[in-house]
Amino acid sequence: MSVKQTAWQIMIGCILFAVGIGLVQMASVQPVGLKKMVAVPVILLILSAALVLMKLYMNGEQIFMSAIYLLIALTFFNNAFFSISAGFFSLFLYRIMLIAVFALFLWRMRDKGSYISQWQQIRVKGILGFFAAWFLYGLISLLWAHSVTDGLKYMSLLAMGMGFVFLIVMYIQRLDQVVTFYSIWLVMTVFVMGIGFYNHFTLNHLPNTSLYLGPAYKQHYPTSVFFNQNDFATFLSISFFLYLACMRQMKNGYLKVFGFLGAIAALYLILLTESRASLLGIFAGVAIYVWLLLPRFLKKWSIIAASGLVVIGIAVFSAKIYSIFYDLFLASQVAHSFSEPLPSNIARANLIKNAWHFFTNSYGFGVGAGNVSYYLAHFSIFDTDQVVEVHNWLLEVMTNFGFAIMLGYISVYAYLMFTLYKQYQWADSRSAKMIIEGLFAAMLSFLVSSISPSSVSNLYFHWVFLGLVIAAVNMLKNKQRLKLW
Repeated sequence: MSVKQTAWQIMIGCILFAVGIGLVQMASVQPVGLKKMVAVPVILLILSAALVLMKLYMNGEQIFMSAIYLLIALTFFNNAFFSISAGFFSLFLYRIMLIAVFALFLWRMRDKGSYISQWQQIRVKGILGFFAAWFLYGLISLLWAHSVTDGLKYMSLLAMGMGFVFLIVMYIQRLDQVVTFYSIWLVMTVFVMGIGFYNHFTLNHLPNTSLYLGPAYKQHYPTSVFFNQNDFATFLSISFFLYLACMRQMKNGYLKVFGFLGAIAALYLILLTESRASLLGIFAGVAIYVWLLLPRFLKKWSIIAASGLVVIGIAVFSAKIYSIFYDLFLASQVAHSFSEPLPSNIARANLIKNAWHFFTNSYGFGVGAGNVSYYLAHFSIFDTDQVVEVHNWLLEVMTNFGFAIMLGYISVYAYLMFTLYKQYQWADSRSAKMIIEGLFAAMLSFLVSSISPSSVSNLYFHWVFLGLVIAAVNMLKNKQRLKLW
């Protein structure tokens, strides 16, 4: 199925969903109960109508792939335009679509030959195995978790994220399919950034954000479809490099301009969010992007030069570095006036110290899935000004699940980056180079900027991004194995 056909199918699907959402919004003027009663049948009706229409013009494989591409597109709406609360769990558009795609997947499993063929094309089974082990350990960790409810909520987020990655790796295995995924990210980000500019210039925000009807002095921060501006900035720190690689590698002049404008818009919005971690992520990503493009003999010398500069910098500023480290992590905690907010750097340092204390007290096994927030709320020994999120993704993983899972996550991440780097020398098509360049730089950028959001666990684009990276690595390894370059 061509990219053009896929684009039309996604457009038709989005139009059908828009009609359904419109009907739901019309019902929203009615009592809340009626809105909930109308919402689910309407969405199911639209899905059924879409399936019937697609069945008339497409075969089963095309319908399933169109559903996956539509799922990818809907993840960019987050929970902004549609949400049904079902107790501790909420249904958004992409979650409904994820359920529908898994239902189609189970239906397709009747054809065992097709399923086995897809599975045999996976060269990243070890990564999927790690995700399965992570999920199993998370379930076991509920045995010693203080809050099983928080743990179950967290595990549901993990299940949806890992399930998405599994689907993507199973069914997006060709270069044209990965390019389509990449293209959907670029196109949908245009809409996401458009909402961000709307936030900034009109001072209006969507109801799902923290700034909706919030303080006037914060209304200029763009939040788009995300909870706050830091989440948005972290998303843009990934998208910036995908646009940059598109600008560099696409021969079509319109696509080059599209990539250039997308990168500029993403960078400008990051500046508007004032997210220092995301800006640091951009700098780190640009540095490794430039390094990737250097000739091989210069790569070695650039690493030596950079290492030397780091050593010299540490030596020159060692006293200042030690002073800052001592004040934040070693000095006795100084009481502050509760009428004034705790300085952000001290609050962040105290979050780290609390998390480390919880981790060591668990003997390295973690406090249990999703329980770090519960511990920060009830057992903190350092003042965090009532902040109960770690604001550090790797530390969150380690405190919740222990050292082994955190080490596994870092190992998977490093393996993916190393594989992208090694595959770059085999890539002789512009599409493959675009994918490798964009993802390689974006991975480092995300890793740095992930200290900005309060928690990455509820940022679904993290799993969408991982799905794209793992699918790309799987495709590249298959290409190398079959020598189809």
